Amino acid sequence: MTEHIRHQHGLVHDLAEMEKQLLGRRRALRMLTSSGLAALMAGCGGGGGEASASTTTTTGSTDTSTSTTTTTTTTSSCIVDPTETSGPYPGDGTNTSSGSTSNVLTSSGIVRSDIRSSFLTTTTTATGVRLDLTIKLVNVNNACAALSGYAIYLWHCDANGNYSLYTAPSESYLRGVQITDSNGQVTFTTIFPGCYSGRYPHIHFEVYSNLAGATSGRAALLTSQFALPATQCNEVFADTTVYPSSASNFKQVSTSSDNVFGDNTAAQIAQQTPTLTGTPANGYTASALVGISA
Repeated sequence: MTEHIRHQHGLVHDLAEMEKQLLGRRRALRMLTSSGLAALMAGCGGGGGEASASTTTTTGSTDTSTSTTTTTTTTSSCIVDPTETSGPYPGDGTNTSSGSTSNVLTSSGIVRSDIRSSFLTTTTTATGVRLDLTIKLVNVNNACAALSGYAIYLWHCDANGNYSLYTAPSESYLRGVQITDSNGQVTFTTIFPGCYSGRYPHIHFEVYSNLAGATSGRAALLTSQFALPATQCNEVFADTTVYPSSASNFKQVSTSSDNVFGDNTAAQIAQQTPTLTGTPANGYTASALVGISA
């Protein structure tokens, strides 16, 4: 039958034919959709919610599949921490105080995790909001792999902005050394440092290849600083009894205006700023990443 003959049956006939064709197309579409869904369900292992054997999910540094689970001690990304000044109060044998060289690293008792108390001539405990800081040391030349057996020396000012052995000469608190474990980590229990005039709130640290290197002095692989997060600084410094001048001093500074952090890149500042959780009343738990070229 030719196109000319078919068109001579009239409008009613044409509409009926068109409806048949439309219904046929709808049936075909439903069949195709059903087939596609069935294939998709089969590929996903059915409706039980279990992944197939070929499915692998990767989150951070942990590779998880249905067959094996592997956890490594690497991180997703890291950079070399910038070298910063040790400041005028390092107590590491590199400068003098009152005419004599101050080197607390050679003193018995310097290797400790809780650094809140003095341990040389007094046993004074520094007052302030508790801060438990875990530092992870990684090798940027080896996929951010953890570095174990390294020594980290950490020190900072007290709630009044004074440094032990120097502006608080009779004290030896807020200084200590720890050795990185198999995960490249050390943990220090200390206090949240105060903010003194002219500097953004910070914590000093030095990295040594081993404990012997730390106690020998002048052998640091890296000397740098951590910048405390602004949110927690405002929370802590609201207590003007324990931190009498920190709130007013903190209003005058920022990481960008600071004479140490001011010339760092955004990526450097991000790595130098520990992540904190907690409250002034209950204390804070902090974690920080330090990268070196090992």
